[in-house]
Amino acid sequence: MTAPVRIGLISDTHGLLRVQVHEVFAGVDRILHAGDVCGDEILDELALIAPVQAVFGNCDVPGDPRLAESLQLTVGGVRIHVRHGHELGRPRPAQVAAAYDADVCVYGHTHRQMIERVGDRLVVNPGAAGPRRFDLESSVAILTIADGRADATLVPLTP
Repeated sequence: MTAPVRIGLISDTHGLLRVQVHEVFAGVDRILHAGDVCGDEILDELALIAPVQAVFGNCDVPGDPRLAESLQLTVGGVRIHVRHGHELGRPRPAQVAAAYDADVCVYGHTHRQMIERVGDRLVVNPGAAGPRRFDLESSVAILTIADGRADATLVPLTP
């Protein structure tokens, strides 16, 4: 049995990083940002907590070298795919699971936080961590990988 790996999942910061993110992500092994970062200062601040990888969203500056189109990584035997989601329109979990070949699919864009299993795959939208929009609660998620299995928990952020 190996020690669990904890990954902070964040999306749609839109240039605002709430102070609670430091508390929620304390002790994570890495952070994955699912796009609409809207400023290098967000990535710099997150890097104070843990190593960060990020993808671009529809509100990010095209060609930013710190933002990938998508991320594919394997952690603890679990394949993870991260993409913003705007390329799929207003995606639902089943659509995300069908579009990407991974055990865990992480996306943002809709600002609607959710965790859903689609077959044997885990689909996670951590919600929008930045300015509150669409009457939705701001949130992030923690992805935990242990013994080849992934689980996620949503964490609300206070206004």
